[in-house]
Amino acid sequence: MGCFTFIKVMMILFNLAIFLGGGTLLGIGIWVSVDGKSFLDIFGTLSSSIMQVVNVSYFLIVIGAILVVIGFLGCCGAQKESKCLLMMFFSVVLIIFIAEIAAAVVVLVYTGLAETFLTALVTPVLKEKYGEDDALTQIWNVTMNEVHCCGLNNYTDFEGSPWYREHNHTFPGPCCRSTGPCTNTLAAQANVSVGTREQL
Repeated sequence: MGCFTFIKVMMILFNLAIFLGGGTLLGIGIWVSVDGKSFLDIFGTLSSSIMQVVNVSYFLIVIGAILVVIGFLGCCGAQKESKCLLMMFFSVVLIIFIAEIAAAVVVLVYTGLAETFLTALVTPVLKEKYGEDDALTQIWNVTMNEVHCCGLNNYTDFEGSPWYREHNHTFPGPCCRSTGPCTNTLAAQANVSVGTREQL
């Protein structure tokens, strides 16, 4: 087997793996967006963070579709040795590469602005909905337990929330890491004063 044949076979196998991975993501994204309840019934017991998959189903569909197209172009282009398909494949890969570099530059330049925007957006939602909206409360509880943090900034994000009012002016358990009520004093003394934003 010559060097060219080896490269051709490797490119076909590599792009076939990309195609199958993209098809899997596309299928999961469609399944979750159409029937998220059955997805949670099957996989919800495996991991408490599976709720995050349900929230990104459309993202999975887009990424899966892009990977299917890339895998198809690369696999068929290598198999048929078609310059047109291979040029399309490399063009799509180049566009994605340039977009990733541009996104990295934007993230580096606007990190402070993004943090300010995130704080302005999320903190009022926590104060208004935490303890009232079951899905939001569940997602934040899982996040705080997994990341070992409290709120977006710190425990004060929950002051005035439905949870805070209904539970006799106490904070969620992850803010104190204790089994008893998490009072203002305990939350201030706990080592969990760091918010999710700083942990991430």
